[in-house]
Amino acid sequence: ALFIALLFHVSGAIGILFTPYKEWFISNTPLNLLLMAALLLFTQRQKNMPFYIFMVLCFVTGMITEAIGVNTGSLFGNYQYGEVLGVKVFGVPLLIGINWFVIMFCTGSIVHRLSEWIFKKMPPDAQPSAKVKLFSFITDTAMLATLFDWIMEPSAQQLGFWKWLPNGEIPLYNYLCWFVISAALLTGFRLLKFDKHNQFPVHLFIIQLLFFLVLQTFL
Repeated sequence: ALFIALLFHVSGAIGILFTPYKEWFISNTPLNLLLMAALLLFTQRQKNMPFYIFMVLCFVTGMITEAIGVNTGSLFGNYQYGEVLGVKVFGVPLLIGINWFVIMFCTGSIVHRLSEWIFKKMPPDAQPSAKVKLFSFITDTAMLATLFDWIMEPSAQQLGFWKWLPNGEIPLYNYLCWFVISAALLTGFRLLKFDKHNQFPVHLFIIQLLFFLVLQTFL
């Protein structure tokens, strides 16, 4: 799974930046997003009901909030999706709902593993309360998800995934909405009982982050 993720993202970056087939690579973005989601499912050993509930929760919440944003501007800001990401429902590509799951699962997995490592290093009498742990997890994961969106936004707009109206300027309100919605979804990640030790989401997050950083630097 790690090899496939690296292959597709490295090939995509090279194809977009350094070959005459830029548009072909961009047009195959849906294949890449679907494949990464499939790899997340493939590498998740324990796929119980709470896991599927979290997946559906992310998809439905992502689609509803994005539909509100696209059609009213009340969430995220004034923006529209292009044709690159495929079939749309109420102006929102179905892939966006899938991508919300991918981002939430990756950020949740990273902070969960990091939190476990930190708390194991702490002596028993220095352990924070369960409420403090929950608040820390939600805040850290929501900030990480918002950071990812901040890094992704400029390149995604240049690639035609979506556009901000009227002049392409990304509003601060977008990141505020990302933080609040991510915090709500990642509360579900924390509370639902499923295996959170999948290593692939950690690697995938880093790969995608580097992919958009490279595009932002050279595109």
